Amino acid sequence: MTSRPIISVRNLEVGAMSRHGMLRPLRGIDLDLPFGQTVGLVGESGCGKSMTARALLNITPAPMRITGGTIILDDGKAPPQNLSALDPDGVAMRAIRGARVAMIFQEPMTALSPVHTIGDQIGEMVRIHRKLGRREAKAHAIEMLDMVSMPNARQRYDAYPFNLSGGMRQRAMIAMALACGPDVLVADEPTTALDVTIQAQILELLQRLQADLGMTVLLITHDLGVVARTTKRVAVMYLGEIVEEASTIQLFDTPLHPYTQGLLSSVPRLGSRRGRREPLPTMRGTVPSALVELAGCAFHPRCTKAVAGLCDVIKPVMAEVNPGHSARCLLYPEVLVASKRGSSVVQPEPVS
Repeated sequence: MTSRPIISVRNLEVGAMSRHGMLRPLRGIDLDLPFGQTVGLVGESGCGKSMTARALLNITPAPMRITGGTIILDDGKAPPQNLSALDPDGVAMRAIRGARVAMIFQEPMTALSPVHTIGDQIGEMVRIHRKLGRREAKAHAIEMLDMVSMPNARQRYDAYPFNLSGGMRQRAMIAMALACGPDVLVADEPTTALDVTIQAQILELLQRLQADLGMTVLLITHDLGVVARTTKRVAVMYLGEIVEEASTIQLFDTPLHPYTQGLLSSVPRLGSRRGRREPLPTMRGTVPSALVELAGCAFHPRCTKAVAGLCDVIKPVMAEVNPGHSARCLLYPEVLVASKRGSSVVQPEPVS
C-alpha cells in the first residue's frame, strides 16, 4: 500500500449542449485515488457523484461527454494512460474497462442482463479479458461467486437475475466486477437499494475484499455513516466541484466547508435529541441545475455564512487550510489569497 495515486484526475469536465444551454455536471474535478485505499465521494443528489464514476470509465451517458481535463491511470503494470483521451468505444478503453478499472452500479437489476444467467455474464468477462475457455471460465465464475459469499454458488451459477434477491444480485455484480482482478473498483451507491441488514453485509464484504485483494476503491454514497466506517479519505462534492477533501478522521472531526458542516449536522444521532421535539437541522434550498452558472461560490445562495461582496463575487479555488485538509471556501485566508491570485472572478452566463 502506498500513497501514490493509481488514478489521478485533474480539472475533469463533463458537459453537453441542450436546447436550454450548456449542461455542466462536472466543472473541474481534481481527485486522487491512492493505491490500496478506499476513498469516499459524498454529496447530495445532483452534485455529480455518479457522473464522476462514469467519467472514470469513460461511459458518460449520451449526449454527455468529457470536455476537458485528464484521468491518468498509472498502475505500474503498463505505461500511464490518459483515459479521458481514449475513444470510449475503442479497443484500448475496452481493454481497461472491467480488467483494470471496474464498476459496481447502484441498481443491479437494471445493470445485469435479464436474459442471461449470472454465470454466463461473469464468464463472458473472463473469456473476453483473460481469454479463458468455457470450462475454465465457468470454474472461475463459480470461484468468484464463492468469494463474494454467494449461498450455493454452484447452483446460483445457472440462475437469472430475477431468480435472486437484491442482496444476491449485488453479490453477483461484485463477483462480475472482480472477475478479472481489477486494481480499481468504483462502487456507485452499492447499497442504496438494499435493506439495512443486507447493506451491512455488502459493506462488510467490500471491506474484506478490498483488504484481501489490495484494491483501490472509490465509494460513492450519500450515507455519511457508511463513509465513516469504510473509508480512509473523503471528497465532498457540490454542483460538479470538489469543495472539501481530507482524511475521514479530519473531515468528521473538523469539517471546514459550510456545506460539509451542513451535511454532518443533518445526520440523526442516537440520544442526541432525547426529550426534545424540535426538528432536525436542515440546509435551506436545493442543489441548482447543472445549467446554472453562478458568480462567486456555487454554494453561497444556500450558505448561512456567506459574505456579501465576497462569496457572490470571487470564485473560490481549492487550497490546503490544514495539513492534508483542503477546502473551497473564501472564509479561510489560504483560499481567499489563492483565489485572488488566480483572478477567479466570474460573471454568470445567461440561461435561456
